[in-house]
This record gives sequence, structure tokens and C-alpha cells, in this order.
Amino acid sequence: MLSTLSILFILFAGFASGFVDAVVGGGGLISTPALLSIGLSPHIALGTNKLASSMGSLTSTLAFIRSGKVNLKITRKLFPLSFAGSILGVILVHFLSSDVLRPLILVLLVAVTIYTLLKKNWGRASTYRGISRKAWLLFVPLIFLIGFYDGFLGPGTGSFLIFSFLTVGFDFVTAAGNAKILNFSSNIAGLITFAVLGYVNYGIGLFMAVSLITGAICGARFAIRRGASYVKLLFVVMTLALIGKNTFDYFWRLTH
Repeated sequence: MLSTLSILFILFAGFASGFVDAVVGGGGLISTPALLSIGLSPHIALGTNKLASSMGSLTSTLAFIRSGKVNLKITRKLFPLSFAGSILGVILVHFLSSDVLRPLILVLLVAVTIYTLLKKNWGRASTYRGISRKAWLLFVPLIFLIGFYDGFLGPGTGSFLIFSFLTVGFDFVTAAGNAKILNFSSNIAGLITFAVLGYVNYGIGLFMAVSLITGAICGARFAIRRGASYVKLLFVVMTLALIGKNTFDYFWRLTH
């Protein structure tokens, strides 16, 4: 039985996670530690977070679709890739340590941040004119790998998806909308797999989902109304936070 303080903490963490995740991804950086702090084991925390985040990502996905800030022609083709990748990632995390990926993810997050800061007008306006056949050959395995990463480890998935769509000419808001659809795909696939493995606390997960959905609605509206410049700022801030957390986790494991 959770105490009143724990309930309030979970509600606050869920709202904050849903808001941030709707705009630029990375909400798991808030919600997963919150679930761990109330005593859930790592595997149960990850599975329970997938339950709450799946509902939140569905909510923000629908908001972006209604606003017209999603390219459904592309995302419906990529949806199964993200789904399949996530299932494989969850299965592997059941057997392997996620530590093997941490150094690589840290390097990639730093590279993404530096590139985004150097390209000052990047993502302000859409220059998307379609994806060439050659680009598709790179884009398809990339989306599968990001889906795999979401199932295997998770934090930073939204950043990598947004970055992927920016590279083919989408503005930050539409890139965020496209990313939410694929993030929902990997979330729901991860949830199904975690549930089959018995790693979901449905009571706490549904409880957190209520506030996470509210945060997702507010976050999606913020992104749509404020535009690309605000989304870019939050994207950089969240990516820096992810770099900080991954750096701390990596060196903590090396020294303990």
C-alpha cells in the first residue's frame, strides 16, 4: 500500500514525464527513477513504466495527428519496424546487461546535441520533399535499431527519433509528431513483451498513467502552439539531461 506522499510523488512524476515526453521524448528519465524510488525492482519498474508511457504516448500521438503535425504516409510504413525492434530489445534485456550499450549511447547523445547546436536554423521550417530510395535503405534499419534500443534500454529514444526525422527535412514540431507515433509503437510492443514476462505492476502503472496522460495533453499542446524554436530548446535541454544521467550511471558502475 502506497503512502499519501508516495501517491503525490507518483502523480507529479507522471505529469512531468508525460509533458516532456510529448514534446521531445525522454520522459522515462523522470518516471522510471520515480518508480524505482518507491521500491519496485528494475525489471518491474521498466515494465510498469511502459504501461503508463504507452497511454501517454497514445494521447500525445492523437493530439499531433489532430493538429496535422504528422506525416502518416511515412509513419505508417515505419510503425511495424519500431514495433518489431522493441520486442527484440525487451527479449534481449531479459537475458543481457544493458551496460553494454551505455558508452555507445552516451557518445551518440553528445553527437546529436553538438550537431543540433551548430545547425542554428535547423528544424525551424520544413524542407521535406520526400525520401529518396537510397535514403530509405538507411532510414529503415535506423528506425528498427531505435525501436530495439527503446525495448532494450529506453532513455533518449525520443531524441534519436526526432533527430532522424530532422535529417530528412522535417521541422521540429512535425519531427516530434512523427516521433511520437513510432515511440507509441515501441512502447506498446515493449509493454506486451514485459507483460508476457510478468514484469508489470498494473495497479501502480494505471495510477501513474492518469497523471501522465494529463501531462501528455499539456505537452502536445505546448509543442503545437509554441512552435519549432521552443521545441528545439527543450530538445537540447532534455538531451543534455540524458547525457548527464548516462555519464553518471556509466562512471558509477565503473567505480562501484
